[in-house]
Formats: sequence, C-alpha cells, structure tokens
Amino acid sequence: MRYWLVKSEADVYSLEDLKRDKKTHWHGVRNYQARNYLKDMKKGDRVAYYHSNCDVPGIVGTAVVIKEAYPDPSQFEHDSDFFDEKSSPQEPRWFCPDIKFEGIFARQVSLDMLKELAVFKDSQLTKRGNRLSVLPLTGAQFAAIERAGRK
Repeated sequence: MRYWLVKSEADVYSLEDLKRDKKTHWHGVRNYQARNYLKDMKKGDRVAYYHSNCDVPGIVGTAVVIKEAYPDPSQFEHDSDFFDEKSSPQEPRWFCPDIKFEGIFARQVSLDMLKELAVFKDSQLTKRGNRLSVLPLTGAQFAAIERAGRK
C-alpha cells in the first residue's frame, strides 16, 4: 500500500462534496508530474485530502483509491475546462483514478502543523512554492497526519 496527498480548493470540490458523492474520479489534473503520480496510484492506496487556496490550508480527512488510473474523459470534452485538443482517445495524455470518501478528521491538520512535524522536514509538501496537486507520502507521514487529525 502507498500513501498520497491530493489537493483541491474547498470551494471547487471539498471533502464534504466527496462525502456527499461517496466517490469521484480525480480528473482535471494537467501537470505531467502530478499525472505520473496519479498513474502510480493503486487500488487500496490511502489518500490524505488537502484543502488549498483557503484561509487555513490543510488536510481535512482521508479517502481511498478504488480504481486505478484510466484516461481522463474531460480531456476529450470540448466544453470542459480540462479539454486538451492535443489529446486523443488513441493517445490520451491525462489520467484519473477513482477515489472514495473514507473520513473527516476531528480537526484540520494545517500546513503550519505539518511543518512542525519531523517527518515533514524535507517533504515536497512543506517546501515553499510547491504547486503539485498530487504528492506521494510515506507511511510515517500518513500516520502522523492521522494522529494529528484525531486530536
């Protein structure tokens, strides 16, 4: 099992939205490094759900991968914000896994809290200027997030 972090703006698709929907395909990622991480996700991998671009960014709960990455359908939809004219069904560029809601933390694990945890000392997540919407986590990092979220 591997561990991941996905970021979403709370006003675009929050963890509450995922809870309501029960599951979703994690579509619309248009960064090659993040795309490669999505393709590495396997069924059963656990996901930390991070709200970004808000007053207090941080991890608010968890999800689990229920289907491995497949071609992101939004890249082929002309009326989609995520349409890619250079992508084709024969040679798709973008992929998305399906994730399902797992749980909401008792308290948000803010970016400032993460920066104080030793396991995040050299993490991509806590480095200044990190813009990736999908990141791998270690098992120790995921466990630290869950402990902090339960307090």
